[in-house]
Amino acid sequence: MTANPLSPHRKAVIAALVITLVTLAILFAMDRPPICTCGYVSLWYGDINASGNSQHLSDWYTPSHIIHGMIFYALGWLLFTKWGLGGKSAGKWSFTLAVAIEAAWEIVENTPLVIDRYRSVTVNWGYSGDSIINSLADIGWMSFGFYLALKLPVKVTIALAIIMEIVAALVVRDNLTLNVIMLVYPFEFIREWQAMG
Repeated sequence: MTANPLSPHRKAVIAALVITLVTLAILFAMDRPPICTCGYVSLWYGDINASGNSQHLSDWYTPSHIIHGMIFYALGWLLFTKWGLGGKSAGKWSFTLAVAIEAAWEIVENTPLVIDRYRSVTVNWGYSGDSIINSLADIGWMSFGFYLALKLPVKVTIALAIIMEIVAALVVRDNLTLNVIMLVYPFEFIREWQAMG
């Protein structure tokens, strides 16, 4: 069995860890709270309308970050395998690219501009941004999604992503797709439907 051309090598993993540490430093410099201001850390926090949302290790937005990893794997496949950018071994850096994109989002997501946008166009009126531990966990969950896409057949990966989107939509009336729609071009009927949950 041939090795997957997108399997990261040691230098790529080290670079991803360095990116994560830089992100940690930036989030501290942005004055993000290290953990939930409630004073404790939970493995799971399920209430998306409470102040503990996006403050713990996992929540109803964790599937979105897992799907990010799957999408970033597909992006790496397109860039480095399908289009052959950067030569034969360039794909070994696709995981590093994925971590860089996720880390950049974690920083941007916690700026006042994006926090205010979430408050104004989504049902998360009380959203105050992520705790640092939540942002680092999100990078970890994205990495897990990347790993799943690396190891599983494409059909299984796509099926898992669809199942996660459906379950989140049914349980909390939000998911990655709805989140992107509402941030980019919000629809009032979606907002009203989400508010009914």
